[in-house]
Amino acid sequence: MIWKPSLAVVLLSVALVPVCSGGSPGVTAVPGDPLVPKGNVSRTLVTYKDLFSDANPSSPVDDSAFGLPANAARPKDEFEGRLELGHPESSGGFSKVFEIIKITSDEDSPWKHLPAFSFEFVQNGSYLVPAKQGLIFTGNPSWNYIVGPGRVWSENDDSGYTRASLPFALVERNQNCVHNGEIMFLFSNKKIPRISKVRYQITQETCFYMKFDMWGQLSATYIPGKVANATEIKKDEASEIAHRIPRKPFSALATDFPGSGLDLDGFFKTVKFKKDITTYGLYINGTHYVGNCQTRYGEYAFCDEMRLPSYSTAKSAFASVAMMRLGELYGKGVYSQLIRDYVPQSTLGGDWSKVTFDNTIDMASGNFISAKFHSDEDGPAEIAFLEAEPYDKKIAAAFAPFPHNADPGTTWVYQSHATFIVTQAMTAFLQKQKGGDDLFNLVRDSVYRPIHWSKGGLSTIRTDDSETGQPSGYFGLFYIQDDVVKIARFLNEGQGKIDGKQVLDPERVRDSIFQNPNSLGLPVSDQGHGTLTGSFHYNNAFWAKHMTPAEFPQYTCDFWVPFMSGFGGISILLLPNGAVYYVFSDGNEFNWYNGVHEINKLKPYCGAANARH
Repeated sequence: MIWKPSLAVVLLSVALVPVCSGGSPGVTAVPGDPLVPKGNVSRTLVTYKDLFSDANPSSPVDDSAFGLPANAARPKDEFEGRLELGHPESSGGFSKVFEIIKITSDEDSPWKHLPAFSFEFVQNGSYLVPAKQGLIFTGNPSWNYIVGPGRVWSENDDSGYTRASLPFALVERNQNCVHNGEIMFLFSNKKIPRISKVRYQITQETCFYMKFDMWGQLSATYIPGKVANATEIKKDEASEIAHRIPRKPFSALATDFPGSGLDLDGFFKTVKFKKDITTYGLYINGTHYVGNCQTRYGEYAFCDEMRLPSYSTAKSAFASVAMMRLGELYGKGVYSQLIRDYVPQSTLGGDWSKVTFDNTIDMASGNFISAKFHSDEDGPAEIAFLEAEPYDKKIAAAFAPFPHNADPGTTWVYQSHATFIVTQAMTAFLQKQKGGDDLFNLVRDSVYRPIHWSKGGLSTIRTDDSETGQPSGYFGLFYIQDDVVKIARFLNEGQGKIDGKQVLDPERVRDSIFQNPNSLGLPVSDQGHGTLTGSFHYNNAFWAKHMTPAEFPQYTCDFWVPFMSGFGGISILLLPNGAVYYVFSDGNEFNWYNGVHEINKLKPYCGAANARH
């Protein structure tokens, strides 16, 4: 489970430098460029001969074949223009690995193929950058795309062609599952043909209910041409890489904390389904120690660019952050605004006459079918809500089936539709204040961009499977490892400040990360986290576990561990010593206690400067 470093991963954050000879005038070089080896690469997979062959691969290959090799030389050509794949909707291989819900059939279907692929790219040194990053709504009945930045280089055995490889992901339409893959091809601006066949494969996912491999080799068209805003796209990529948090492999913790007694294997000692862990990492003392990105065929070639679904961590990282931003902009009166005044569909079910924004984000509207743990969330009414795509059907499904059963603010019942409701209410409130503003765009421009989130993370799932739809709020973000640490660090260490300026309501931030003993939200049953036991609370869309010496004798104090939690096994912990620990899994395990205990060896929670009582 220990991550192995690769040249495909940028491990250091360095200052921007002027572009080297051969780059575009006025464009900043990406840190780490130029490539300087001579191109003596010994390649046995996805060779020149393979990429110009008419034969289709019979299965995926080791994912390392798609990565930047150690002796890669600087590219001979520069790619700028459009890449189109020939008939991906009816080509390629598919192998089901695991499925809980019957989605794919024995017959052919769109689930088993890529959607149409036609995207523009520019090149900055050895970096191949999509003109459009983030969630791309394709109109395909099954899949949307996220296309990430890749690499371009030369190998001596490629007959004068330049080799390109890039990560991409299939995202289930109207859902948050992410299936990660890679693409590789050869191209030239001088030779005919301009481009080889394109090899692709998908061998990994963060998706609890559907796992598969998909692969193939397709004809392709490379249409050279000027791409709009090419210079800005290149500069943005250089800036993004330069602002990545300094990284080391997870194994470096052992050498960076000598004498601590750290047991690297101890982090996952009691995890039953280690093979279902997508990735993991720890941010501590200013360094991001990154875990590996395993697939069914080796290590993913672009671990630092692998897209990770948020699922319900978006309730914290988007919806709650949005409310804290509104609180800072317009005052604490935002929290006591009534849902009924901003969402007219509230008359469709329950009693929303006294339910506030605050009640709703706390999962305490009083409108529910059953107070039994996750009974509403796993029930048919919630499933109907989750599957609804058009806004009018989704907002109706969020209200109609759920009757009034308790006073607002008194009973915690977990419901994803509640976060959707308050997201729409906050949107209406914002529009009333400023007119025409989109709630996600507010958070994107005031939080995500200023903390230097990846460009591919600056979009979200929306209703109507459309860029003009309403943001979901309850799920729908897409992270890379760096994004995960940045949003958690912004809240935990940063207390909602950016460059010394308060961006989020500071009191609300302290409440959300359980620094205020007088504001601990509502108690939660321990049934929802499997092997995790004891006292849990929920406040402002953040979970927290109360750690006590009675339960854990290794501690001399009691403290809270706030965290974001996502369907299938996603945990992002904001630890009281300032550290951030995350695990993305689809094994349906939320088993992070041992990780917390190991981190305590590095920087104890029960010190005067660290413990929050």
